[in-house]
Amino acid sequence: MVSSAKVTPLVNNPDRLERRLKEIPGEPGVYLMRDGSDRILYIGKSKKLRSRVRSYFRNAQPLSPRIAMMVRQVAEIEFIVTDTEAEALALEANLVKQHQPYFNVLLKDDKKYPYVCITWSEDYPRIFITRKRNLRKEKDRYYGPYVDVGLLRSTLHLLKQIFPQRQRPRPLFKDRPCLNYDIGRCPGVCQQLISPQEYRHTVQKMAMVFQGRTGELIDILTRNMEQAAESLNFELAAKIRDQIKGLNALSADQKVALPDDTVSRDAIALSADANNACIQLFQIRAGRLVGRLGFFAEVPTGGIELGAILQRVLEDHYQTVDSVEIPTEILVQHELPDAELLADWLSERKGRKVTILVPQRQTKAELIEMVERNAQYELERTQKFADRNTQAMEDLAAILDLPDLPHRIEGYDISHIQGANAVASQVVFINGIPAKQHYRHYKIKNPTVTIGHSDDFASLAEVIRRRFRKYKDVGAGLTDTISPQTDNLTKPALPNHKGNPDVGAVLTDTISPQTDNLTKPALSNHKGNPDVGAGLTDTISPQTDNVTKPALSREQGISDDFPDLIMIDGGKGQLSAVVAVLQDMNLLDKVRVVSLAKQREEIFLPGESFPLPTDAEQPGVQLLRRLRDEAHRFAVSFHRQQRSDKLRRSRLDEIPGLGFVRQKQLLAHFRSIDYIREASVQQLAEVPGIGLRLAEDIYSYFHP
Repeated sequence: MVSSAKVTPLVNNPDRLERRLKEIPGEPGVYLMRDGSDRILYIGKSKKLRSRVRSYFRNAQPLSPRIAMMVRQVAEIEFIVTDTEAEALALEANLVKQHQPYFNVLLKDDKKYPYVCITWSEDYPRIFITRKRNLRKEKDRYYGPYVDVGLLRSTLHLLKQIFPQRQRPRPLFKDRPCLNYDIGRCPGVCQQLISPQEYRHTVQKMAMVFQGRTGELIDILTRNMEQAAESLNFELAAKIRDQIKGLNALSADQKVALPDDTVSRDAIALSADANNACIQLFQIRAGRLVGRLGFFAEVPTGGIELGAILQRVLEDHYQTVDSVEIPTEILVQHELPDAELLADWLSERKGRKVTILVPQRQTKAELIEMVERNAQYELERTQKFADRNTQAMEDLAAILDLPDLPHRIEGYDISHIQGANAVASQVVFINGIPAKQHYRHYKIKNPTVTIGHSDDFASLAEVIRRRFRKYKDVGAGLTDTISPQTDNLTKPALPNHKGNPDVGAVLTDTISPQTDNLTKPALSNHKGNPDVGAGLTDTISPQTDNVTKPALSREQGISDDFPDLIMIDGGKGQLSAVVAVLQDMNLLDKVRVVSLAKQREEIFLPGESFPLPTDAEQPGVQLLRRLRDEAHRFAVSFHRQQRSDKLRRSRLDEIPGLGFVRQKQLLAHFRSIDYIREASVQQLAEVPGIGLRLAEDIYSYFHP
């Protein structure tokens, strides 16, 4: 295989640089800067591409240390011309999300802050709080992320009282609505007592609250109330009156002192340290604070302009909102690099002029200071959590005499009732934070584990063998390679259960489409913010092809989903069973294994008769306890699910010819065994997969 030589940086070849700059047109578009390995370093946009790109290479142009470092590596410049500046802004945002360039501002996927989702893709939309955004359904709408979770939950709870809404994901009864309909909390969605158009109209009113249009909604309801009163429909007028009172109570304590309470405005500010920036965005409508959103961003080595971070946040946020949610005035803490371009794009989307201001004095400046203080408090709170978590990992490394901090810790537990419905759980902590996208469930397949006969030792041995069998007899042979085109590992960070049938066969849960691949490698600065990006791969510097993570820099080169530490819930017996399996698979020298006994919170090591001399309140021991408790919770919840499913199917199992798939079809159609028992032969035969003969057998079973 012949490897091509790296291209010389443009700064070292002035003639080639000048020729390349002359080729760039003076039109709006996007430019991509690549290094000698053809790796994208930076993606930018401009009204005039030639002028913007040329500004990076002017000797008289002062550059920040970070940008100067980037310019010294640029070996090629690509560009994409667009028709308008708005198209350039949108294209740049999409390319940045796709390629994650090292020198661009990259927002973190902050899992602490929840969103409100309205599923407009459904006939009867649902509204709920979630911490994940599923962007595959374009019609669904997400509002947030909201910082004050308690206020968000109380707001949604009050809205559900003000506006009748579906209360249950599935009907409670087959042929009649539940009590929520009788008390006026639900319009009878389960029995379709309300048309989809009428119900969507109600949900649109609720959406106006999260769009910051509460005042507009109150005005609409007031007119409707007056019209109902004029028509002598006093019952409807009273109902609307109660809705207006509830909406007024919702925002009664959110007044912000501004001289002009008729202008909709957003105020954005940040607080940053050496590694992270916390950004707060206050949404103010008609003088009322209607929303407080939070974002996190990495601060790359060498620093970055704070205005560039604010601009990146605003671009990302306003791309996902409806045009009616864009305010006419945006107050920013620092000057934005492309404020004019952003303002033009927002004005085009909104259909009226949008102004971006940097207030210097009086009330608006005080508002920015208030937003900055909130960002500072949030950054300090996050940093304190990170420090405590780092202390716990350092203490655990000292207790177990580990060479490095345990980046990935896996915990295992078994759950059953006297051997019945035996299951196991695998939970993962990455840098001390639960990484739920790596959690796994296992059903115990050992034939000796049956009702009345349990064997936790054999069950743990089975789970460990299934978890690590892809490493069997390979040992240190699973080295990861790094592509010169990207900073990411070429292997997926999650177990590739789609491509590896040996792994997929043992996993009983499914991985959501958003977490099958870790798509934001540069967003997981666990040192600066442990709540953010837990489970994402660490950033790899563009200056080097070496991986900087301890888990990958070890001599054995084990892949990223291989743990640094395994914790078993149990004592010496459980630990010995796991050690025997790992020893048989030639992996015992690749990973540390410990067990945590529940009675005295004692830590046992392989081959040791006595526990380690530790205190149950040590930070490192507390970290293992949190891992143990999470493994236990996850195992018990899965065991209860399996037990419940088996109880639902227990009677159906006795019907000859009715297998598991047809049982699921019956339960999906009738919802319960009681309805199946009351159904006629003709009704049973209507279920897909249930023929007339099988329907007669089912009916005969319940009516002997």
